[in-house]
Amino acid sequence: STDLTSTVGYDSIIQHLNDGRKNCKEFEDFLKERAIIEEKYGKELINLSKKKPCGQTELNTLKRSLDVFKQQIDNVGQGHIQLAQTLREEAKKMEDFREKQKLHRKKIELIMEAIHKNRNLQYKKTMEVKQTCCCFLPCGLPLLHFSCFSCFWQLFLKLAQTKSALEDTDRSYQQSVTTMEKIREEWQNEHIKACEFFETQECERINYFRNALWLHVNQLSLGCVQNDEKYEEIRKSLEMCSIEKDVDFFVNLRKTGSLAPAPVVYENYYNAQRNVTPARSPAPVPISR
Repeated sequence: STDLTSTVGYDSIIQHLNDGRKNCKEFEDFLKERAIIEEKYGKELINLSKKKPCGQTELNTLKRSLDVFKQQIDNVGQGHIQLAQTLREEAKKMEDFREKQKLHRKKIELIMEAIHKNRNLQYKKTMEVKQTCCCFLPCGLPLLHFSCFSCFWQLFLKLAQTKSALEDTDRSYQQSVTTMEKIREEWQNEHIKACEFFETQECERINYFRNALWLHVNQLSLGCVQNDEKYEEIRKSLEMCSIEKDVDFFVNLRKTGSLAPAPVVYENYYNAQRNVTPARSPAPVPISR
C-alpha cells in the first residue's frame, strides 16, 4: 500500500497462512477420524471371525477352506487395525509439521509487529512535529502600526523567540524525518524478508500437504492389495476343495462295514421239527459304491 502505516497487504498474507494452517488441521482431523473407523471395523472383523460359527461341522477339504477363510478375515481385521495406527502416526506428523511452522512464523510475526509499532509511532511523531513547525510559518507579514517604541520592542523580542523556536522545531522535524526514513527502510527490508520467509513456508506447506495426501492414498491402495492377497488365499484354498474327496472322507470316517445285511429268508420250523435240514442262507452280496 502507498499508505506507510497500512498493514493491509501484510494482514492478507497472515490470513492466508492461517487458512493454510487450518486446512492442514482439517486433514489431520480427517486422518484421526478415519483411524477410528478403521480400528473399529478391524476389531469387529476379528470378533466376527473368532466368535461367529461358520460351518463348524464341515469335514476335510471344505473345513480347511473355511478355516483359511476365517483366519484371513482375522488377518484383514488386523490389517485395518494396523492401518488405523499408521493413520494416527501420519496425523501426528501433520500436527508436528503444522506446529513447527507456527513456531517459526511466530518469531517473524513478533518482529513485524514490533517494527510496525515503531514505524507508526515515529510516523505519528514526525507528523506532529511537522504540524508544529507549520504553525510557526508566517502566512504573510501584516502591516503593523506601533503606538510606541515599547510595543515595537516587545514584538521584536517575541519575533526573535519565535524564530528561535521555529529553528529548533525545524531541526527536530528534520531529525524526525531522518529517523522516520531509517525506520521506513528497516521496516521495508524486514517486510521483504518476512514475505520471502512466508512464501517459503507456504511452498513447504503445499508440498508437505500434497505428499501427505499422496501417501494416504497409497496406504489405502496398499491395504486393498494386501486384502486382495488374503482373499486370494481363500480362493486358492477353495480351489483345493474337492466334493468327491469330502464325500469319500465322510464315508470312510463314518462307515460301519463294507457288506450289506444278508436277505431275510423264511425258515420252516415245521420241517425242522421233522428233522428236515433247512435251506442254507445265501452268502452276503458285496455293495459297490
